[in-house]
Amino acid sequence: MADPVSPQPAAAPGVATAAPPELLVVGRLVGAQGLGGELRVLPLSDFPERFTRRGPRWLQAKGRPAQPVELRSGRQLPGKELFVVRIAGIDSRDAAEALVGHELLVPAADRPPLEPGEFHLLDLVGLEVRLLAGGRPPGVSGAPAGASAASEAPKGEQAENSSTANLDTEGGADAVIGRVLDLIHAGNDLLEVERTAAAPGGAGRRVFIPFVEAIVPVVNLAEGWIGITPPPGLLEL
Repeated sequence: MADPVSPQPAAAPGVATAAPPELLVVGRLVGAQGLGGELRVLPLSDFPERFTRRGPRWLQAKGRPAQPVELRSGRQLPGKELFVVRIAGIDSRDAAEALVGHELLVPAADRPPLEPGEFHLLDLVGLEVRLLAGGRPPGVSGAPAGASAASEAPKGEQAENSSTANLDTEGGADAVIGRVLDLIHAGNDLLEVERTAAAPGGAGRRVFIPFVEAIVPVVNLAEGWIGITPPPGLLEL
């Protein structure tokens, strides 16, 4: 028997119904700007053209299918990280406020080319998280972590060796402590990590790890893991 088909939720004003199979989140609508339907966007990408170049985009509310829209224009607010965008069919403050909280997406195939050693931060979701036995292990192939954005080149100084009180990494073995569930954009990006059953606190407990090189010195996309050297107490928060 075929699975029942659920009715599609009503689209927001100016939003069509079709969506490509794979999309990449590049921003989040965080507020209305003025009275004419413009929206403020918190960028989750290093590429300003995602918010300033006219063309197709997609919007997605939590738990709903993504819906295509047309970005008519965009600009960065002076002195702020935020961008202001205008979306076709959204011409009032009420219509704009109805879209607050939606994510702004582009086709995953539309990623700008990266230089060797660069990576997209959203590629971190789903990776295994390992507590490194002795700081950055020698000979590991993997880019060091950078700061916030959708893609980053290696930057900053090599991390100091550190340890955590409740996980034993003596003997040279890295300890698997969880898996990356999400990337949270704040002053510094935070990795939301779900702990494993073997980790202190038990399976399912979530911790938030700042995505900075001093704490996440190794990103190994090819093998599907990141290595962390957290300061004492971070994993127990």
